[in-house]
This record gives sequence, structure tokens and C-alpha cells, in this order.
Amino acid sequence: MESSVEALSKFRYDMGIEALEDARIMYQNGRYKNALNRAYYSIFHMMRAVNALDKYDSSKHSGVIAFFNQNYVRTGIFQKELSKIIKLASENREKADYLDFFVASKEEAERQIGRAESFKREIERFLNEKGIHPYT
Repeated sequence: MESSVEALSKFRYDMGIEALEDARIMYQNGRYKNALNRAYYSIFHMMRAVNALDKYDSSKHSGVIAFFNQNYVRTGIFQKELSKIIKLASENREKADYLDFFVASKEEAERQIGRAESFKREIERFLNEKGIHPYT
């Protein structure tokens, strides 16, 4: 029987997959601000999937990000590129969500989705190495 920590990790990973699929749908329909938002949330939920393995969560996005960077990027478990992906995605999401006259470009939405897909592959690899198979 799988542990509740593994189940939570898989659940959060699945939330990330769903958000990434939503980002693609938004992109295909020309809803680029929403695509930026959903691609960020894909990354966010996947960070939470990893953090769950340490029984860590935070009610603040900054807490989730800081824990992931401190315990997984700075320790070399994940490459520093993931930290850059998180930062760009967070900045784009904040602009899309909070700036009244922000216009998201098709190109930036496409790049953000690509970065979220790269992030997903790294998280998937990590979970598989831990014996947690997100697709089972």
C-alpha cells in the first residue's frame, strides 16, 4: 500500500499535469494571459509534489518556492535552470494576474508552456527515481 505522502505527491503532480493541459488549451484559444497563469500553476503544483515528500507545504507561494529552491536546487538535486524557470513563470503570472493593461504575447505564452513542460520532465524523472510513478 502506498504511503499517504506518496499519494499526496501523486495528487499534486496530477494537478500540475491538469494545469499544463489547461495552459495548452488557453494558448490554442488565444487566451495568452490565462496560458501564462496555468503554466505557472503547473510548475507550482509540481514543486508542491516534490515538497510533499518532505511533508512540507506553505500557504504562501513564496514559501513553496523557497523550500524547493533551498532543498532541491541549491543542493544540486535539480539544476539551477529550474530555479530560473520558476522565477520567470512567477513573474509572468503576476503580470498576467495583477497588471490591468498587461498584454501577454503568443510567443511568451508559448515559451512559458515550453518551460513548464521542461519542468514537468525533470519532476517526473525525480519522482520515478524515488520509486513514485506518477502515472500509476
